[in-house]
Amino acid sequence: MRLLERMRKEWFMIGIVLAIAGAKLEPSIGVNGGPLMPEITVSYIAVATIFFNSGLSLNTEELTSALVHIKLHLFIQIFTLAFFPAAIWLLLQLLSITPINEWLLKGLQTVGCMPPPVSSAVILTKAVGGNEAAAIFNSAFGSFLGIVVTPLLLLLFLHSSSSVPFTSIFSQLFMTVVVPLIIGQIVRRYIKDWLERKKPPFGAVSSSVLLVIIYTTFCDTFSNPDIDLDRFSLILILFIICSIQLSFMLLTFIFSTRNNSGFTPADTVAVMFCSTHKSLTLGDTSLSPGPGRSHVPRSN
Repeated sequence: MRLLERMRKEWFMIGIVLAIAGAKLEPSIGVNGGPLMPEITVSYIAVATIFFNSGLSLNTEELTSALVHIKLHLFIQIFTLAFFPAAIWLLLQLLSITPINEWLLKGLQTVGCMPPPVSSAVILTKAVGGNEAAAIFNSAFGSFLGIVVTPLLLLLFLHSSSSVPFTSIFSQLFMTVVVPLIIGQIVRRYIKDWLERKKPPFGAVSSSVLLVIIYTTFCDTFSNPDIDLDRFSLILILFIICSIQLSFMLLTFIFSTRNNSGFTPADTVAVMFCSTHKSLTLGDTSLSPGPGRSHVPRSN
């Protein structure tokens, strides 16, 4: 019985393991163009579901309060779009003298220049009782901001020009983030009493959708088994990524819990997830080298 109770409590972590294992066994199911059609079901439907779910579960007052928390927004956006890529660049100056594959290092810098995650930060913040409204605002705002800032960062740190499909990315973000959130708020007004009485499992719904996203992401990864990279570089870069993640989460925790920070514990949770996680919203941004410079591949 204790084992079953533990499994029910940790169902999300178990789900992640099963999603990765399933992707490894048959990656063709969840790749673009496969039976699950993640280019539609994940890119649009899954993300829209998460934000509709958030709009349905959040009080309008919470969202309004989150909009005016300027100090929190500034901290998150400056950390993720200024400090994060600059710190990665400094680290890569040291790693460049190691035998780690050059393209892995450039890929790490590319990801470091990306905006906050669109959906995962919201789900993880909600799952542990953080400021979900702040996470929603910063995920959406950071993604829109990244349309302009990310290409500039890539040009600065990788010396590569970039081509961003501004209109398509903006419209996709608007239709999958802003519109579902507003619709969720409108629907909430009409069924607010029912929601408060029944208390639907909003967190479980969003977490389940995230598992689908994780599954299709790993399907895409495992569908390319012939990547010409040495095992040493892969293992070392994995260790570096985990170290960066833990170090930055600790750093944001320390700064956001200072006596004069002005952040609540719920704000700290949002800061830790939104500031230190990266999205591939702009992952299909094509990068082309400048004169006499090497080509930087796409980040998928």
